[in-house]
Amino acid sequence: MADRNPRNSAGVAVDDPGNVRNVALVGPSGSGKTTLTEALLVTAGAVNRPGSVADGTTVCDHDPAAVRQQRSVGVAVAPVIHGDVKINLVDTPGYADFVGEVRAGLRAADAALFVVSAGHGIDPATVSLWEECAAVNLPRAVVVSRLDHARADVGATVAACQEAFGSGVLPLYLPSAGDPTALLGLITRTRYDYSAGAPPARGPLAEAEADRADDARDTLIEGIIAESEDETLLDRYLAGEVITEDTLIADLERAVAKGTFHPVIPACAETGLGTAEILDGIARAFPSPLEHPPPEATSPTGVPRPRLATDPDGPLAAEVVHTAVDSYVGRVSLVRVFCGTLRAERAVHVSGHGFAERGHDDHDADERVAHLYSPLGAALREVSHCVAGDVCALTKLTSAETGDTVSAPDEPLLIRPWEMPEPLLPVAVAAQTRSDEDALARNLARLVAGDPTLRLERNADTHQLVLWCMGEAHADVVLSALRSGGADVTTEPVRVSRRTTFAGPATGHGRHVKQSGGHGQYAVCDVSVEPLERGAGVEFADRIVGGVVPHQFIPSVEKGIRAQLDHGIGSADPVVDVRVTLIDGKAHSVDSSDAAFATAGALAVKDAAAAAGLVTLEPLDEVTVVLPDSFLGAVLGDLSSRRGRVLGTESREGGTGPSSVVRAEVPASELVRYAVDLRSLTSGTASFTRRHARYEPAPQKTRA
Repeated sequence: MADRNPRNSAGVAVDDPGNVRNVALVGPSGSGKTTLTEALLVTAGAVNRPGSVADGTTVCDHDPAAVRQQRSVGVAVAPVIHGDVKINLVDTPGYADFVGEVRAGLRAADAALFVVSAGHGIDPATVSLWEECAAVNLPRAVVVSRLDHARADVGATVAACQEAFGSGVLPLYLPSAGDPTALLGLITRTRYDYSAGAPPARGPLAEAEADRADDARDTLIEGIIAESEDETLLDRYLAGEVITEDTLIADLERAVAKGTFHPVIPACAETGLGTAEILDGIARAFPSPLEHPPPEATSPTGVPRPRLATDPDGPLAAEVVHTAVDSYVGRVSLVRVFCGTLRAERAVHVSGHGFAERGHDDHDADERVAHLYSPLGAALREVSHCVAGDVCALTKLTSAETGDTVSAPDEPLLIRPWEMPEPLLPVAVAAQTRSDEDALARNLARLVAGDPTLRLERNADTHQLVLWCMGEAHADVVLSALRSGGADVTTEPVRVSRRTTFAGPATGHGRHVKQSGGHGQYAVCDVSVEPLERGAGVEFADRIVGGVVPHQFIPSVEKGIRAQLDHGIGSADPVVDVRVTLIDGKAHSVDSSDAAFATAGALAVKDAAAAAGLVTLEPLDEVTVVLPDSFLGAVLGDLSSRRGRVLGTESREGGTGPSSVVRAEVPASELVRYAVDLRSLTSGTASFTRRHARYEPAPQKTRA
């Protein structure tokens, strides 16, 4: 940020992927990720003083929605130089609504700093985020943050991490018991004194600290040896041989890179405690892009291509991991380069496929990259190129959307995108005026391009514009963006599409006789209507004998009947699952016409409906809920209260304990806010999917 006098801006191009580290900061909301990023920026010299989340002055939380909500709502990158290594710090949101942004940040990263607050410990949201990292096999180190919290307990937090994440979580450093400004290095048996700030002064352990440190050191060494590729190391250690620091550090680095060992570093962003050790650990122990294979790629038409390598001289393959809109420069695409080198003043091919159901039409376009930038939050510093393994920002790529592939025009590629979470909270929006409708359309196109977790749907039955969001916080961000873009929009209750059908068989008579200005209209139809099984649709048949309705008018009768059923009878709900049979009628040799028989057919089916009565059908969805066993009773009770019918439950072993899978059929009208209610009911530990099953008669009290 310009007003904080950046000294080490990292606004330079790197030529060797081995000198790059891409690290995502992951953790639950409130764990202090963004504040820790500020402290790391200060320690590395990227800024001369930290910003404040409360004041909205941090580098990474520059979005107005993030400032208002006092939490991160999107991915942001803050690069620093530490020694000869460029570290791209990728700050990610911690709130469950923004898990799509977390996955985007993990795609951009090669390792993760998992941030846990010493004052709050491990909760279900923390476990869910850990599983997000584990799902993509990302190496992780744990930072126990907020040591200045009144209830901070590093020992208890580490123990909770070990219980939740496994025995591979072991501390590399301990906070000094008597000095809040010092850390004790276990491998090197060194005391790091932050009383004068970072970088810390180094010295030997005090006698009172040595015994405590040595006990923890023995446990750490045993954990590192257990992960060592040297099978003789354990025997040598047990025989009393002193394992050298270089050997331990080398084995530690390999274990971290494999993702089987997770070192713990205590840190306090307010005092800077531990920030130098975090940067050292990232530079030394975290894998470079050379050690993290790029994702698979094909041609835009789906033809398999050779596996990509992190090679600056290879074919260009980059991916848009985040899209933002700046009021001055327009669309800003945050790009991770996986192969090749992206250069300014060059043509590129932009390709996006596979998300048409979310409003992202398949697209391929050649565009020109005028400028490349190294982003520091919202600030952009121009660079000449970006090599494989690095992260950069591009501006004014008019066709680029989040998840798109950027490649060479003569060798276009399509990188398989990361898995996008399904938005399950519908929000119906409406523009206040005609001019607002134009602004709404423009802003929606921009939002959908940047947010693949947002799905746009125009309901053909209710005529509502529905935004499918991840949750209430996500919906708040979307609505704020629409309004800040000049669209005065309101929300309205989401209406669920319904259907009607005949309660029983009936006959109907339709007579359309009209004389006007010497031109008459004459048509008479008699029909019988019978209900069919669910899902049968609308069938039409005729049993006309003797030509009472001329053959050429029968299609018009069918057209009028189908139009009336589609339009609804007595309501706007279409009539379905019926068979309508034309059984009799009358025609006039002069005054009969197609339009007259279409009208008579519609009148006949309305008359039959009045005789038989109509039944309202409501949509039924099949819901699959995955949840920890401890919440099973509460979820089953809640489904029952929503008129749900449980089809079955099954148990399965999850990464953090036993879980259950519940399948049930629930009326769609009862699921409008289920995404919010289920999260509240299960402390954010459950997930669900839904799909339309069929229509069934609605209870009398819910019928329109």
